[in-house]
Amino acid sequence: MALHWKLIIDSARPHALADFWAAALEYVVEDPGLLVAELVRNGDLPEAATVVHAGTPRFAELAAVRHPDDPFDPVSGAGRGRRLLFQAVPEPKSVKNRLHIDVHDDARTLEELAHRLELLGATRVERVDQGPAGTWWVMRDPEGNEFCAVGA
Repeated sequence: MALHWKLIIDSARPHALADFWAAALEYVVEDPGLLVAELVRNGDLPEAATVVHAGTPRFAELAAVRHPDDPFDPVSGAGRGRRLLFQAVPEPKSVKNRLHIDVHDDARTLEELAHRLELLGATRVERVDQGPAGTWWVMRDPEGNEFCAVGA
């Protein structure tokens, strides 16, 4: 049986970055509202460690997105499959990513995909043309993390 996984991404604004990546990947932003409310009610989580985002209480320094077809826990909202978890860190991004996401879209051309991602807040960095191996855009998400966009 394959393992569950999540990729952890350091972030200055985890909820905003989760919203970007959920829209970019057509994933779902996890809603841990029931769990957060229960933890606060039981005194296990201080109110100061929470925020209200999209109308429900959330962990202030964590936000996650999951693939919409993967199973998830209904109380914590945590996916049990493909996930990205954004955690708040105090330092800004300072060097090139050692790991990056390739966003593939078989329904849109490369230019259509890049334009769609720009409308969500991404920026184009460099168009790479490897001939028969493919063409893609190196892009940055709203916090400067590099990723590649690969269209049809």
